[in-house]
Amino acid sequence: MQFPESWLREFCNPPLSTGQLAEALTMAGLEVEDTRPVAPPFSRVVVGQIKSAEQHPNADRLRVCQVDAGQGALLNVVCGAPNARAGIKVPCALVGAELPPGEDGQPLRIKLGKLRGVESQGMLCSARELGLSDDHSGLLELAADAPVGQDIRAHLRLDDAVFTLKLTPNLGHALGVYGVARELAAITGAPLNTPRHPAVTSTCGQVLPVRVSAPDLCGRFSGRVVRGVNTAAATPAWMVERLARCGQRSVSALVDISNYVMFEYGRPTHIFDLDKIHGGLDVRWARPGERLTLLSGNTVTLDETVGVIADEREVESLAGIMGGAATAVSETTRNIYVEAAFWWPDAVAGRSRRYNFATDAGHRFERGVDPELTVAHIERITGLIAEICGTPALQIGPVDDQQPNMPRPAPVTLRVARAAKVIGMPVTQVQCASVFARLGLACSESEGAITVQPPTYRFDLRIEEDLIEEVARLIGYQQLPETAPLAPIIPRVRSQQSASPFALRRALAGLGYLETINYSFVDENWERELAGNHDPVRLLNPLSSQMGVMRSSLIGSLLQVLKYNTDRRVERVRLFEVGRVFLRDAQTATTETSVRGVAQPLRVAGIACGAAERQGWRGKQTTVDFFDIKGDAEALLAPRRAVFEPAQHPALHPGRSARVLLAGVPIGFVGELHPRWRQRWELAQMPVLFELDLPAVLARPLSAAQPLPRQLPVERDLAVVVRENVTHATLMQAVHGAATEGLLRRATLFDVYRPQPGAGQAAGMSADEKSLAMRLQFEADAGVPLTDERIDAAVQAVLRKLQTELGARLRG
Repeated sequence: MQFPESWLREFCNPPLSTGQLAEALTMAGLEVEDTRPVAPPFSRVVVGQIKSAEQHPNADRLRVCQVDAGQGALLNVVCGAPNARAGIKVPCALVGAELPPGEDGQPLRIKLGKLRGVESQGMLCSARELGLSDDHSGLLELAADAPVGQDIRAHLRLDDAVFTLKLTPNLGHALGVYGVARELAAITGAPLNTPRHPAVTSTCGQVLPVRVSAPDLCGRFSGRVVRGVNTAAATPAWMVERLARCGQRSVSALVDISNYVMFEYGRPTHIFDLDKIHGGLDVRWARPGERLTLLSGNTVTLDETVGVIADEREVESLAGIMGGAATAVSETTRNIYVEAAFWWPDAVAGRSRRYNFATDAGHRFERGVDPELTVAHIERITGLIAEICGTPALQIGPVDDQQPNMPRPAPVTLRVARAAKVIGMPVTQVQCASVFARLGLACSESEGAITVQPPTYRFDLRIEEDLIEEVARLIGYQQLPETAPLAPIIPRVRSQQSASPFALRRALAGLGYLETINYSFVDENWERELAGNHDPVRLLNPLSSQMGVMRSSLIGSLLQVLKYNTDRRVERVRLFEVGRVFLRDAQTATTETSVRGVAQPLRVAGIACGAAERQGWRGKQTTVDFFDIKGDAEALLAPRRAVFEPAQHPALHPGRSARVLLAGVPIGFVGELHPRWRQRWELAQMPVLFELDLPAVLARPLSAAQPLPRQLPVERDLAVVVRENVTHATLMQAVHGAATEGLLRRATLFDVYRPQPGAGQAAGMSADEKSLAMRLQFEADAGVPLTDERIDAAVQAVLRKLQTELGARLRG
């Protein structure tokens, strides 16, 4: 909300400077977002009257003007403005005047000089040269009654400031200058000047028939017929000036009067062209399919949730939001109907945004406008119409006032002890009662409590906390004690059996991954195609159609980021995310951290695409594959050993994906993206990814101290021939399952040999066999001798195990 300081001080004028006034309002909850002067500084500019304007003898576009500036003698001023003519009054900068800075940033100083050989004793000014507006089309013409020689700052009241307030939705009663003044009087104790607008005498008995068919839409409807108005009358300069300083341009006298009263008292009103109304008016809910062309020129289609004012033929106005073009006043209008109503806030809220526009009227009505003053405001508007647009034929009808459903605010009780506890400082009952008295709230006291009857203009006083807020802001937030909180600090010691998520992030960063953070809202197609989830958790009010469900997997989010980067020619991408997923689970109950029916486990997922390593001196780069990402997953789970077994996943390649098991429990998947989705996402290279349960990844076995071996470890190499379908995991499981009396500590596969076609017989191998070479490392505990006999026995135990379970034989 924007308004001039001078208008506010007409209602309440405390002995405060502009800055102190802004600070007082802000600290009381009416935040002053900005204050700016009406005009920039300038000096020695007065009201001047052009007595004559003659053509310059040496220039076609210049005139030599004789100007009376109240200096005792006429001034000779050369001027190039097209509207310079005898008789008008304009701003005249005298010699020695200093005007606002121009484009060069330097102030303009007026000196005695000559233009084309003619002496000029000053300068006649446009609005832009005084910094009042961007209008430079001609001289700024002043009112005919402007006193010649008066300082222009005093005449135009330029020593004023414009306040811009950023009001919260509960401060609807402060959306008018009088409402702000009422708050200012309560804050500072300065007297409040409440203007009295006497009722205008009715001179005719005409009443327009009105029926309020929807009391849940309109609680009070007041109106008056006014005949014989002059709609072509000019809006007074003082009203145009105030509207401009409120950010509202002048339209016509009737529209300006309606806007002026809205800014003055916070009540939007509407003026109809009486002759364009067919029969009477009906205040009702719209019927589905009805259409209305608004004053803005837009045509909207209505439904039963939108309130309207209609006549016998059609809808004429959008209730509480904007009037219709069909009954708009124009230059030919002679008879009008003035309307002021109370629209229930819930009946107006959100309606204009449904049609992608907003109005000052809707902004006020959806916050609540005082229902008690509809008649008083009609009297105020009628008085201004009679003063500005009156004619000898003016006839004013009686006010028709209907009150089908007036609001009845319920009393609210404040407990003084509760107020002191919430505010955080001692307050007395006397202080609380004083605050309510300053605010003009009727109240009654009892032991330790005050019951307040909210006035009709305070829609924000509904519960005890609302009254506590009033006490706090009127006492002053700056009065709150600055006491540091006292509480025992109990550090939370993380279990040694669980790593920190930050340690996991650092580990992934060490592996070359970059972290990404994504929305938990995803496209439903991702859930169906990438996660196989046909019943995701849906949002009631999604940000967009592509963010309509909660994710049950991190894969879709990572693919989207991968696609974004590869589209921008990032050749090597490694990304990870740690976040929650959302799964339907009937066993989940509502707690402080959960919602009934929805499980929210944490997961970690990574994706890699492009080269396995950054370009170096080694030559050609290899592309990242399944084994690279499998190695990263193993590094995250170390020192525990995970088992990878073939499995199917909707997002992964059916032959190049595996389920990850830890101690026999599935904890996630690893594998290449399915070729179908690679083609769908238009990815040049095949991404490889993993997704694991975060708690399982963070779990760590408790460390235990072990004595250092007194003997060095012994290594033996063993090469065996097995069938082609024997996997590395099967081989290692058989090796570690051998009875080696605890001597075997490690087994590492270091070579795989497959004979060339036709060379198998020479190597003693068939076409469906391969040779696997392993390095076995043996160690003995302290006090146990590590002899060749025991090592040979352990090697034979391993070989027997391989022969028994895998049908292996020693390679010759």
